[in-house]
Amino acid sequence: MANHPSDHDGASGGPDEGALRGPGDQAHHAGPPGRGAEGWAPYGGGPSSAATAEMPAPGGWQGHGGYAPAAAWSGGWPGYSGPAGQPAQAPWYGARPAEPPAPANPYHPPQAPAYYPEPPARTGGPRRGTLIALALVALLLSGVIGGVVGHSLAGNGRGGSVGVLGQPLPSVGEASAPTTPVEGVAARVLPSVVQLRVEGPTASGEGSAMVLSPDGLLLTNNHVVEEAAQSGSVTAVFQDGTTAPAQIVGRDPSSDLAVIRAQNLSGLTPVELGNSDSVRVGQQVIAFGAPLGLGGTVTTGIISAVDRAVNVGEETGANTPTVLNALQTDAAINPGNSGGPLVDMEGRVVGINSAIATTGAQGGSIGVGFSIPINQARRVAEELERTGRASRAVLGVTVTDDPRQAGAVIKEVSAGGAAELAGIRSGDIVLRFGDQRISTGTDLQAAVGSRAPGEVIEVQLADRTVQATLTAAPN
Repeated sequence: MANHPSDHDGASGGPDEGALRGPGDQAHHAGPPGRGAEGWAPYGGGPSSAATAEMPAPGGWQGHGGYAPAAAWSGGWPGYSGPAGQPAQAPWYGARPAEPPAPANPYHPPQAPAYYPEPPARTGGPRRGTLIALALVALLLSGVIGGVVGHSLAGNGRGGSVGVLGQPLPSVGEASAPTTPVEGVAARVLPSVVQLRVEGPTASGEGSAMVLSPDGLLLTNNHVVEEAAQSGSVTAVFQDGTTAPAQIVGRDPSSDLAVIRAQNLSGLTPVELGNSDSVRVGQQVIAFGAPLGLGGTVTTGIISAVDRAVNVGEETGANTPTVLNALQTDAAINPGNSGGPLVDMEGRVVGINSAIATTGAQGGSIGVGFSIPINQARRVAEELERTGRASRAVLGVTVTDDPRQAGAVIKEVSAGGAAELAGIRSGDIVLRFGDQRISTGTDLQAAVGSRAPGEVIEVQLADRTVQATLTAAPN
């Protein structure tokens, strides 16, 4: 399951955090884990519905709103020692011991030293005067040189340095490198990113959100705030350190989205929304949020894939498993990132960080993160702000997979549903839904869930193409 990047303590109520929670919330579970860690979960995921998709969910997915306990920080210098009970052996740095004198040669008696007569000394005054003058000049020069060398040695001593340590620091302006594109985007977006602290009756955690309006309307993941839905509190922490209580305006477990409002605030800076339909594989993106409670964190990466079906399990209040039609990114996303924005290099929001894949229940980012496309999130957020609820499109089928061929195999067709009205029958194989290729039943679930009720979609079957008008699921 995919796990949510939020962090919570206590039993998880949603599909966040693998066995615990996910990247929206830093997990601090005081009770038993809430979701199985072996599958997809929006930072913690629940079991997928076999009636909806009968494929086993891929393993090891954590959501970014999970309630996994935060790892303790430790530090210090590594110690080095020898075998237990023995002192460490230091390397040998001293001079080698002197060699013993060689024994005298017993076969060659020592020879007497040779003596040479000393040449007779010359006599005469001028030669001796010249030598005395040269000696005085040499003495004077040695004194001057000694003074210069002594001064230099004194400068290299404890009193100062002629190396880089003695040079002044450059000015702030000179020390700054040219502004990079990422730096410019971070400066524009960070004022619109919010850290959330959630307290519930059985768990607490942290996540992220983004500002939608100057008066405090915020967008986040449902799994970040669901613990406080019935009783509890949500506190918004802004980039400048301002804090404010927040109330839930509406939430939609099926899409894993929620809208909340920070109280008694004005003059906030809203994010700029982009168009997720224009996102391309390989495009550079930047993720914002509060991983592990570290607010204002910025990470970079690319779009690794689009239309990635991610089964994050069944969240509290959802009547079907939550399956995201997500943007996949390698930008680092960890517990606490859930609800934060994923933006393009113009600073426009293209997705909402919601889940990650990990190699274990407590794992962090391995470069496989998932964001809800902003086009889908925008529609849901508008409905949540207006009515407190969000509609969900359905095709009116249950699906399964055939390992021998690609496509979603229609298992059952609901009477009077969109599929029956379009002429889709049990046993049909769906290969494309609109412009999206369908390889599995989970792909079809994700594609349908990303659409709005009332949309007319072209459905390509194995032997024909039909038009289906999607209907709204009952609340």
